[in-house]
Amino acid sequence: MLATAIIVFREVLEAALIIGIVLAATQGLARRGVWVSAGIMTGVAGAGLVAWFADAISPALAGAGQEVFNAGIMFFAVVMLGWHNVWMKRHGREMAQHMRDMGQAVKLGSRSMLMLAMVIGLAVLREGSEVVLFLFGIAVAQQDSFGLMLSGGLLGLLSGAMMGLLMYRGLVHISSRYLFTVTTWMITLLAAGMAAQAAGFLEQADLLPPLVQSLWDSSGIVAQNSILGRVLQTLIGYADHPSGIQVLFYTVTLVGIAVFMRLYGSAPSSKKVQPVNAIET
Repeated sequence: MLATAIIVFREVLEAALIIGIVLAATQGLARRGVWVSAGIMTGVAGAGLVAWFADAISPALAGAGQEVFNAGIMFFAVVMLGWHNVWMKRHGREMAQHMRDMGQAVKLGSRSMLMLAMVIGLAVLREGSEVVLFLFGIAVAQQDSFGLMLSGGLLGLLSGAMMGLLMYRGLVHISSRYLFTVTTWMITLLAAGMAAQAAGFLEQADLLPPLVQSLWDSSGIVAQNSILGRVLQTLIGYADHPSGIQVLFYTVTLVGIAVFMRLYGSAPSSKKVQPVNAIET
């Protein structure tokens, strides 16, 4: 039971933190609950398919199928997160000015939520598939009865969801004046961390060189497998002994998103909207 609870808690926590950040970043957008729910349900359905084809995925690509699958999911999520940040920087002010026109607000908000709903679906898919594979291993080893596994799973699910809720409540209490800036940086760090983890998976599959095996070892301060370590890994891409290729992917993603936001984040002058006060007069 304890092993099941820990596994489910760890994976649900990672997905819940991502969902919490997305919810905080989309304050005020129309129908965000529908989009988030759709992303979660799509991810759960995808995890079910992964469970169904688990016997084919794991041994694929010379036994590296699961690593390549996880890396592909994470790289796609990185693209979606980066795209969202650039898009929101470009259209955020326009959305705020059009909040009086609900039709325009819904249209713009839906575009943003589509990207983040995909990220949620991918996060739930990856974490859900890992839960399924881990629990399958426990069941095969017959370490727990079905009843104990069910109890442990529910305990882990509720605990992980509660931690994600606390993260969300903490973010929404930030002044709206700074919330967009905070969530933008959180999403950027989240994307960079995902890129580093994806590089780590490809390194494990011998598809990328490590460059340097371990740049540092901070496991004595915060172990990556601890609860705090997993939270930091999700939020900022923390690793207690990262390889050179992971640090390279992290840095390139971080800098790349910042550069694209600066180059393409400014709204074109032809699309600038008159201030609300001017419209009212």
